[in-house]
Amino acid sequence: MKLLGKLICVLFPLMAFTGSNGYEVGDSVEGFKLKNVDGKMVSLSDYKKGAIVIFTCNTCPVAKAYEQRIIALDKKYRDKGYPVVAINPNDVSQSPGDSFEEMQKRASQKKYAFPYLIDEDQSVTRRFGATRTPHVFVLENKSGKHVVQYIGAIDNNQNGEPDTRFVEDAVESLLNGKVPATTFTKAVGCGIKFRKTT
Repeated sequence: MKLLGKLICVLFPLMAFTGSNGYEVGDSVEGFKLKNVDGKMVSLSDYKKGAIVIFTCNTCPVAKAYEQRIIALDKKYRDKGYPVVAINPNDVSQSPGDSFEEMQKRASQKKYAFPYLIDEDQSVTRRFGATRTPHVFVLENKSGKHVVQYIGAIDNNQNGEPDTRFVEDAVESLLNGKVPATTFTKAVGCGIKFRKTT
């Protein structure tokens, strides 16, 4: 059953929402303010150096497979100015397991040290152009504007030990004052469940 779930999550994105004109590498990101699992509002402007924005959720098998790596990314880069900012983009009516209450339980169970935000109206998700969970956007603060420096997957192997760590490589480059060698990869994961519009 787990294997079937993973197959669905890998194949479904091909049919998922793709009509987004989201951010591209080099774009400045519009500020946002979303509710964290602790009930407090978190703003992008809180992050003065940069951030690893990851659209993820409770229910996707691929997102779950990457959960420990997301925790490790935050632990490694939080104190260097690039903390993880996780955002749950899914429409709760289609995915009850991604409700705010379930997010709170997950964050507590896994001891998230980073914010886990809910994008209730999905406006931030659509602006970014995120289509998968997980889908990563590495942002660098340049003169008060958060600029996209990398978009895509966390690494190149969701099921085992990766030999290329895209997000880590991008952040390390930025910390050394360099442009990341790889700025875009295809995000692999479950298609985001967008609210149906009439």
